[in-house]
Amino acid sequence: MTTSARVFKAALSAAAVFGVLATGLSTADAVPMHEQVTAQGLPIGDADLVETRTDRTLARGVTLTRIVRGTDPAPADQINTTPRGPWVVNVLTIDPRTADGHLKATYGPDLARVEKTSDLVTSAGALAGVNASFFTFTANPQYPGDPVGLGLFDGKLLSEPLADPTEANLVIDAKSNRVVTGHLRWTGTVRNRLTGAELPLEFLNHPPVIPTACATLPDQTTCTLPGDVVRFTPEFAATTPSGAGIEVVLDRRGCVVRTSTTRGTTLSPSQTSLQATGQDTVALLELAKGCLRTDLAVSDENGRKVPLRSGLYGVTGRYQLTKNGEIVVPDGTGSFFDRNPRTIAGTTRGGKIVLATIDGRQTTSVGTTMDETAAVAKALGLYDAINLDGGGSTAMALGDGTVVNHPSSTGGAERAVGDAVVFVPGR
Repeated sequence: MTTSARVFKAALSAAAVFGVLATGLSTADAVPMHEQVTAQGLPIGDADLVETRTDRTLARGVTLTRIVRGTDPAPADQINTTPRGPWVVNVLTIDPRTADGHLKATYGPDLARVEKTSDLVTSAGALAGVNASFFTFTANPQYPGDPVGLGLFDGKLLSEPLADPTEANLVIDAKSNRVVTGHLRWTGTVRNRLTGAELPLEFLNHPPVIPTACATLPDQTTCTLPGDVVRFTPEFAATTPSGAGIEVVLDRRGCVVRTSTTRGTTLSPSQTSLQATGQDTVALLELAKGCLRTDLAVSDENGRKVPLRSGLYGVTGRYQLTKNGEIVVPDGTGSFFDRNPRTIAGTTRGGKIVLATIDGRQTTSVGTTMDETAAVAKALGLYDAINLDGGGSTAMALGDGTVVNHPSSTGGAERAVGDAVVFVPGR
């Protein structure tokens, strides 16, 4: 269930959202560290459905719960409508007070490639994890793993959050294991250190778009329509996107190493590049003399600055499910809101971290609508939760490579995805 949108309106108040990560204090700190587990079943389907729950301790403070609601397979033609289920939900619960380890986001060899969730979990040395961000997928076969929305890895902003109000971000402080949900905003500029002239950045590590009317122009400097200015880092791919336009390679100090009249090059680990298309090629050529300074600023939806520091991670979802203990998912129609496999991430009122998957599109587990997904999140005790990438991407895996859930692809095959959220033992 990938898409090119970025979403979400707001998640927490200015005092509680990303200031939590900056100060090390959370609203949950003021809550007594006592949580009650309710015995009632999930609020989906008919009330008389049989529901079973099986708990498994993976490590101290880390529990895997399998919930099966309903006993009879669904008729194949009623998967989207039956009130009888069945539903299979796998829930990974991490208690930061007792668990020895840290939560983080991870991707494969580079940002543009895709890997199976089980491979991402294994390569990270993680105990367990789930798929995370929406990603380009089939929209760009050359760079399928490119995140569609926020991509923040160990303090490095590698993919920018979009302005789309449906984007929901999960932000992780791996050093404190505090997790918050919200919608980040960003600005990016490139400034000439000598002249003070500057250009705004449209994207980070995302192929620039050539204006349609100028698509056949080999020399983009003759185009009279605005194009894109994009920053690329070595994490993106083996080479930067190729094509018509301008590319300027910078060294670690931001000084110009070379300028090319076409795009596409290999960056060393200490280099970055700027690409431009359309009329912006002229502006970049004029700017890119001597040494440049790149400024990236991130803030929450209330304008509060988010420091980009070591140990900070962020991934992108679609729609907030619960906020301050209430269901906030909007009404909607279409395939995205229909029953699908789902991946959920969030926190309880007492500060526990929950990652969950709901199998779907199968007679053995029908999946959930957006409303049903939010109801499940609230029933699991999630005070704040978002909907991560789902559909064929939904997967939960253990460190030994075992896939816990049953993906919706033929034969339960895993889909390769852009990134994952994983729990890694030890500090």
